[in-house]
Amino acid sequence: MSKAVLEITMKVSDANRPKAGAIYAKYKPPFLVTVPGAVSKELLLREEDVQVVHEFDTRASAHNYLASRLFSIDVVEELKPLLMAEPDIRIYERA
Repeated sequence: MSKAVLEITMKVSDANRPKAGAIYAKYKPPFLVTVPGAVSKELLLREEDVQVVHEFDTRASAHNYLASRLFSIDVVEELKPLLMAEPDIRIYERA
């Protein structure tokens, strides 16, 4: 069975990276406990951007998370003031 990876890449200023990291830390536990199909979630702070990589049991679970209240209301609303551009959101399947 293949798993799905949801990759969200965001442009965040250096000054706002600690805030973005705090939002990640705040929502990681509820993501892992309450989101159906959630397997893991990692934060990558790179020079050029901030990336959050989520792993799910299926592609459908990843799509369902993007439509969930946790993501679309809670996470997005807190991150919105920190973003310098629209985030790049991609879903991949992993064998």
